[in-house]
Amino acid sequence: MSTTNDSLTALALTCSLKQSPEPSSTDLLAQQLLDGLAQHGVTGELVRVVDHDVRPGVELDMGDGDAWPALREKVMAADILILATPTWMGQQSSICQRVLERLDAELSETNDAGQPQVYGKVGCAVVVGNEDGAHHISSVIFQGLDDVGFTIPAQGVTYWNGEAMHTTDYKDLGSTPEKTGQTTRTLAANTAHLARVLKAQPYPSA
Repeated sequence: MSTTNDSLTALALTCSLKQSPEPSSTDLLAQQLLDGLAQHGVTGELVRVVDHDVRPGVELDMGDGDAWPALREKVMAADILILATPTWMGQQSSICQRVLERLDAELSETNDAGQPQVYGKVGCAVVVGNEDGAHHISSVIFQGLDDVGFTIPAQGVTYWNGEAMHTTDYKDLGSTPEKTGQTTRTLAANTAHLARVLKAQPYPSA
C-alpha cells in the first residue's frame, strides 16, 4: 500500500483549557503528530476548541450561536480525527468531554448503507500532563470514538506524562523525549496506513 499517493486529510481538535495565543503543550504534541502524518502524505489542520463557542449538549446544533456545526463540517471532511487533551486531576479536560458529547449525535446520522457517517474515518488520541492518566484518558477517548463509528489504529495514542507532583510542561522540555517522538512517529504511520486502507476499501454493509 502506497504511503504517499492518494491524498488524505487530518483534523486535530485540541482541548487545552488555554485560549489562543497562549502556548499549549497539547497543541505542541498534536502538531508533532500532524507533522508526522505529513510525512505519509496527509494534510493536517489544528483547531483549538476552546477558541470556539461549542455549546453543551448532544445534538448536531444546539442553536444560539453554537460553533459545533462548523467544527463538525471539518470533522466530516477529514479522513482522520485527532482528539488531543491535557490531563487534569487524572482526567481528560472538560473541553475534550464536551467534544465527545457532541460527537454522540453521530449515532443518529447514517449513510445510505445505514452506517454512521464517520464509518471509514480513523480516530486517535494525544494526551499530555504532569501526572499519570494517559492510559485512562486514551481508553475513554477510544471508547467514545469507537461508539460513533471511528476506527482506532494499532497503538492509537501518543502521550507524555511528567513526573508526579512536578510542574514541568511538555512545551518547556526543550527537546522531545525519544520515546515520545518514536511513539508519535509510529502513530502517524499506523494512522495514515489505516486511513488509506479504509478509503480504498470501505466497510461493507451488514
